Amino acid sequence: MSNAHVGSRIVGWGSNLPEKVLTNNDLADGGLDTSDEWIYERTGIRQRHVGGSTGEMSIHAGQQALDVAGVTGADIDLVIVATSTPDQLMPGTSATVHAELGIGGGACDMQAVCSGFSYALVAANGLIATGLERVLVIGADSLSPYVDWDDRSSAILFGDGAGAAVLERHTERTLLSFDLGADGTSRHIGYTDHDGKITMDGKEVFRTAVRAVTKSAQNAIDSAGLTIDDIDWFVPHQANVRIIEAIAQRIGLPMEKAIVTIQNTANNSAATIPIALDTAVRDARVQRGDTLLLGGFGFGMTWASAVMKWDPRD
Repeated sequence: MSNAHVGSRIVGWGSNLPEKVLTNNDLADGGLDTSDEWIYERTGIRQRHVGGSTGEMSIHAGQQALDVAGVTGADIDLVIVATSTPDQLMPGTSATVHAELGIGGGACDMQAVCSGFSYALVAANGLIATGLERVLVIGADSLSPYVDWDDRSSAILFGDGAGAAVLERHTERTLLSFDLGADGTSRHIGYTDHDGKITMDGKEVFRTAVRAVTKSAQNAIDSAGLTIDDIDWFVPHQANVRIIEAIAQRIGLPMEKAIVTIQNTANNSAATIPIALDTAVRDARVQRGDTLLLGGFGFGMTWASAVMKWDPRD
């Protein structure tokens, strides 16, 4: 098969959330100066899952994706774990996943914060074009240990979770276009130091995210030779429903076409897009032949958009 005609498609998907649920009322009852109404009105969040390690959640989500694809770890040429919260400083969490799932090929971590899954998806597609057969891509983050639970501005926003996808060589391209970017001069508006807690300028993150993702999403749509009317579903990073609404408005997309899971998951960084995708596929909103727009942003600031055709195996 000539590389000029090699594409990839997602053939397996899965997600995992820790069992422990922390509601907005739990935060208020625990002494935080807030309420369910206050949080939901500003963020769209009702609850978050906490308590899972990045490795454990990655393994569970990855196994689901393998099962859906009908393959085993031995059939995977590479596993990429996109995370900002590895279980150890070294080795990468991908080593743990590699061992537990019996991955036949290589393993590496990728760090682009909340944009990580989309970055990894694009990288996996390129690696398949140069010879790999299957790549397991996982977005996973355990943010709860890095949350200052006394800080009302950030404690309400974050949770833990993992999502995964198996990409497989295909005769057609389903990744129609992508747009990756970063602005390192904005790294100060959101960061976490070693042994520190999540620190962010919420208003500036909001403004930067809306501006960057709006432009990135439009670039990806234009590069695919499409218009916003061709997009069946927008699968955004779940940071704040107000950000999702602002981006959708600016690109001319009805909110009815946005996959929103933030009410149940909060922001679990690199995991939000694959969790949202898994949710929408399992509840049958996303159907074969649909055109998807993936879009997100992360501290750094990084951003990533991708337009893809949903074409799993029978």
